[in-house]
Amino acid sequence: MNDPTETLEFQAEARQLLQLMVHSIYSNKDVFLRELISNASDALDKLRLAALVDKDLAVDTGDLHIAIEVDRDARTLTVRDNGVGMTRDEVVSVIGTIAKSGTAELLRQLREAKDAGASQELIGQFGVGFYAAFMVADRVELVTRRAGESGGTRWESTGAGTYTVAPLDDAPQGTAVTLHLKPVDDEDNLHDYTAEWTIREIVKRYSDFIAHPIRMAVQRPGEGDETTTETVTLNSMKALWARPRGEVEPAEYHEFYKHVSHDWADPLETIHMRGEGTFEYEALLFIPSHAPLDLFSPQGRRGVQLYVKRVFIMDDCDALMPNYLRFVKGVVDAHDLSLNISREILQQDRQIRAVRRRLVKKVLTTVKELKTDQPERYRTFWTEFGPAVKEGLIDDTDNRDVLLEILSVASTHDPAEHTDLAGYVGRMKDGQTDIFYATGENRATIENSPHMEAFRAKGYEVLLLTDPVDEVWVEQVGSYDGKTLRSVAKGQVDLDTEEERTEAEAERERQRAEYADLLGWMGGVLADSVKEVRLSSRLTTSPACVVGDANDITPTLEKMYRAMGHEVPKVKRILEVNPDHPLVAGLRKAHEQGGAEPSLAETAELLYGMALLAEGGDLADPSRFSRILADRLARTL
Repeated sequence: MNDPTETLEFQAEARQLLQLMVHSIYSNKDVFLRELISNASDALDKLRLAALVDKDLAVDTGDLHIAIEVDRDARTLTVRDNGVGMTRDEVVSVIGTIAKSGTAELLRQLREAKDAGASQELIGQFGVGFYAAFMVADRVELVTRRAGESGGTRWESTGAGTYTVAPLDDAPQGTAVTLHLKPVDDEDNLHDYTAEWTIREIVKRYSDFIAHPIRMAVQRPGEGDETTTETVTLNSMKALWARPRGEVEPAEYHEFYKHVSHDWADPLETIHMRGEGTFEYEALLFIPSHAPLDLFSPQGRRGVQLYVKRVFIMDDCDALMPNYLRFVKGVVDAHDLSLNISREILQQDRQIRAVRRRLVKKVLTTVKELKTDQPERYRTFWTEFGPAVKEGLIDDTDNRDVLLEILSVASTHDPAEHTDLAGYVGRMKDGQTDIFYATGENRATIENSPHMEAFRAKGYEVLLLTDPVDEVWVEQVGSYDGKTLRSVAKGQVDLDTEEERTEAEAERERQRAEYADLLGWMGGVLADSVKEVRLSSRLTTSPACVVGDANDITPTLEKMYRAMGHEVPKVKRILEVNPDHPLVAGLRKAHEQGGAEPSLAETAELLYGMALLAEGGDLADPSRFSRILADRLARTL
């Protein structure tokens, strides 16, 4: 009698690809079970669809399920389904994809699918994830029978040079994959995949939301030395994101949030959305009620998990959410998505970019609605996450307008409340064309800065920006609603009305003439530190302040760039002096009378040093400043 078994040989490049999959592509060997369960789930879905399409197909779809069977003594693990199954030709064609096509052909097909925008159904395709089984098994057997067919097929391989295919008369409908497991290897951290707790943990992590029950027979203690066998369902099948929002209780959302975020508190806001059309997905996102400790850590974790058809793909999917929204937690479940062959790295394709745009828009719209309808919850959000969200004003130009709408900053208008830019513009004085702002380490430092004196005296509102990112985004944005964002510490300041300007012009001309010699002399004395010394129109009580030209980089931003390793040329700033202050007037008088040059030069240094300290700056030589100041104080005693 002839043996119907066929032995087929792997091509050389196919062996190379198989070795790559087993040893290089997957970073976590546990995913082999995810792959087999996903294949089984796909087979069940296809059977249900086939039964709907073909009314003559005699199949029972009443109990579609996946079974995991373990033999600890024989060290075998079987994943079985009662799905659509395969014919012999499909076994050779589909399971033999790698063996038949080789590396070059497989990669070519992947590129063509991506270029055409087609969804290559990698999840559930044998010949790719199926071979992950050889990471944990010395030998793999597969028994399958196509629904509606009378005979089955047996496939077997050790993953080395050959595989065999043979007909089988008594195969049940569906597919069963049996893994003859490798010995437990502690050095390789290989789990015992015959252990109940190991299988439970893997299913819970990767396949908990599969729509079909995943069952396993387990042993339980009985009376005396006897044991009983019971069948348990390992997965919850409860994908909250796949249920209509009205059918989910708030407590269920909160419990799920705590599960995915490991947070102890309820979320601030829940976002449940569905994308339909050419690319379908569900998303269940959460805005936490407090910022994580690692919000500004470079190693901080993102919060969005990616599933495809309820199969877990990856944590911290940074392709789905921009960095400035890194605090958002939740799940995105795509119905069809292009992944690489390990499913562990996401392809940057148009589908993912489209999902990302929609998710970002929904999150920002939700925050905008909070701002309008629930101001207290919005204040909580902005207090916790505002500094991170402002990073989007730099990186996300597409959403800059809505980010400016939800922006909230401190202001001199109301010490107890923040304001938005629209509110500031609505309170602007007649004829005011600029939105004035000041930056610094904290509110008190800014409000006490000499730069603020004229604005306070004239009643101009100033935005008080205290986050490091503020230095950057105001420069990037530049304007709002046609109004220029202007620093109070840059450029010339002229806050007078036309009438005031006309009345004061003669006095200013007189002062410029009186102080011309002093200003020229001070410019020479301080030439190493400042580019110019001039009279100030922004000071009312302080003797001096240091300002930048309109287009100069700020000292804080200069420090930030240097801290990041960027070479930034040293920027000299401008020293402005107040002609109405007794110290400046006295210095002019002493200079005109030919006072002692070293003493006057030291006074100029002190004046410049005090201006730096008043704005929170750093002295170039603190010890010299302290010595000069101590000497001067000693002379007054």
